Amino acid sequence: MLAQSVWILTLLCLAVLAPVFGYVISRSTEECDYAEVQRNWYSIRAKWFLFLVVFGVGVTATTLLPYPLPPQFSETEGASPVNVVGQQWYWTIDDTEYDVGEAIEFRVTSADSTHGFGIYDESGTLLTQTQAMPKYTNRLVYTFDKPGTYKVLCLEYCGLAHHAMTAQLTVK
Repeated sequence: MLAQSVWILTLLCLAVLAPVFGYVISRSTEECDYAEVQRNWYSIRAKWFLFLVVFGVGVTATTLLPYPLPPQFSETEGASPVNVVGQQWYWTIDDTEYDVGEAIEFRVTSADSTHGFGIYDESGTLLTQTQAMPKYTNRLVYTFDKPGTYKVLCLEYCGLAHHAMTAQLTVK
């Protein structure tokens, strides 16, 4: 609904600006005193700038607010640690069975190259992700809110068998 409202607002702004451009183009062949034009413009320049700043901030806030990023990192106190190592072309995961509502801290690293650790639900929706990099451990805290079988896929092309780099997580 919000995206539709932004689209309509954009079309209305274009409808207002189109006649302005038409007027400017039609008057562009007429000669006029530049000093008068400059004086008239300087009188409204500060107001116009303030309007553009407020409008720009409003449009930016309106278009970004419906797309919040899920929290990737939080306090790990009480989260169950699970070590995850990406290797060409498989995942090594300490534990693959979890309880609904249990906070899991995935400690993700790689043994060889860069991999993308992505957890998908049964409908194929990406729930959360992080990078698996050699010699570095990313912490990803996630709480499963529904029981089911979740799929882990590699999100970074890592070679010929990249497509087969999958694992399953079971949430009860």
